[in-house]
Amino acid sequence: MTASSPVSSQTGSASTGKTPEGYHRGLGKRQIQMISLGGAIGTGLFLGAGGRLQAVGPSLALVYLVCGIFAFLMLRALGELAMYRPSSGSFVSYAQEFLGPRASYVAGCMSFFNWGVTGIVDISAVAMYMHFWPSFAAVPQWVFALMALLLVTGMNLTGVKWFGELEFWLSLIKVVALGGFLVLAVIVLAMRIPVDGHTTGLHLVTENGGLFPHGFVPALVLIQGVVFAYASIELIGTAAGECHDVRSVLPQAINNVIWRIAIFYVGTITLLVLLLPWTSYQAGISPFVTFFSKLGVPGIDSIMNIVVLTAALSSLNSGLYSTGRVLRALALDGSAPRYLTAMNDKSVPYTAILSTVAIYLVGVVLNYYLPSKIFEIMLSMAALGILSTWAFIVLCQMQLRKKIRNGEIAPTGFPMPGAPFTSWMTLAFFAGVIGLMAFDYPIGSFTIAAIPLLVIVLALGWRILRNTPAHTPVPQTVPSIVLTEDLIDAQPPTQMNNR
Repeated sequence: MTASSPVSSQTGSASTGKTPEGYHRGLGKRQIQMISLGGAIGTGLFLGAGGRLQAVGPSLALVYLVCGIFAFLMLRALGELAMYRPSSGSFVSYAQEFLGPRASYVAGCMSFFNWGVTGIVDISAVAMYMHFWPSFAAVPQWVFALMALLLVTGMNLTGVKWFGELEFWLSLIKVVALGGFLVLAVIVLAMRIPVDGHTTGLHLVTENGGLFPHGFVPALVLIQGVVFAYASIELIGTAAGECHDVRSVLPQAINNVIWRIAIFYVGTITLLVLLLPWTSYQAGISPFVTFFSKLGVPGIDSIMNIVVLTAALSSLNSGLYSTGRVLRALALDGSAPRYLTAMNDKSVPYTAILSTVAIYLVGVVLNYYLPSKIFEIMLSMAALGILSTWAFIVLCQMQLRKKIRNGEIAPTGFPMPGAPFTSWMTLAFFAGVIGLMAFDYPIGSFTIAAIPLLVIVLALGWRILRNTPAHTPVPQTVPSIVLTEDLIDAQPPTQMNNR
């Protein structure tokens, strides 16, 4: 049997600058690198770290490290898949090829669930950040949530180039700000400058209960919440499908994630607990805002709040981009309503994006009724979607590696390190995290209790969608890139452009 080769980003309609799925290749190296960098720094760090420090203290740094290692392994699995065949349908198209249509349907639905819930988290975070300033205290939280949604919707509908530019600058702001915090924190720590009357140093850990002030179990249970902090890193696999030169850009972008995790998460949390007692941080307030406000520099806390506001907008922007592509991939496979395949003249899946926006509007309503609780509730629900999405990525990689061993597919040149052992280990970790959610009462416990209901909804959706009348053929995700090329070559250029 002849092995199919890994594809370059130019495969498909290279002459028209479009992917086999009909998207523009509008993302360059600069944007892909910043998307991968910004994806590793999200709302989970800028806002969620405050409540987590309050819950488990300095051990949060270890929790971030453990979760970061397995998130990186998942990303390497996705990298191997993307080097075999870049796709804007990302893991949904890989699930279709390696696991079958039913798995592709479940993977896509759980990804949509993940980003739908995550979008509500980000909308809520934006609204909470705006209330940091007293002048906005009287404005209802839902108003800010709606404004944020309108902004990112407009940018996503104008084309992938504009999405990439917005995400580049949003990511750049939070990367520069976090880098500035790290430099300033090291200087303050090295010079032993007091912060809020406290002498900085390791004694702030030892004198406040040590590494595990509440014991080991709370830190273990918190893992399911920390997973959300890495929720956006798989976005690079989706963006790879609309990248000019994926084979040279993607490996470097993915490999750089591990040191970003070490510096941005583990390093940042370590510095925070060495600068102030961990008891100074609290839920609902960014730990960075807490630190700068205690530092006593006028106005610097407001600047940092603008940065964390930017991080939430960045995550919301990325989520809308990703979900639109995933929904369209499902529709192309016949596992979602036909109307979701529609594209506008900018090659943007506008119906899929607007359908996601409709879900996000639910978040605006929830911000009206549950302004103080919505963030943590949605955070727990998002973790379930994230873990299932990551698990499907690893399962697809395992099937890809099996075909490589059997000689059906040529090696990609970017294998997941330690596979298949690391693949099984990663899946076991994900399963363990879901189990830990049951012990996070009440929100985590209720999330686990909702799984049977979710299974019923998925089963009903599959039955209903798969029993719909046959529709006009659209470009499908197929098992071989050779078949994809044949499908494209067989159609007139005008027909392809209209898609």
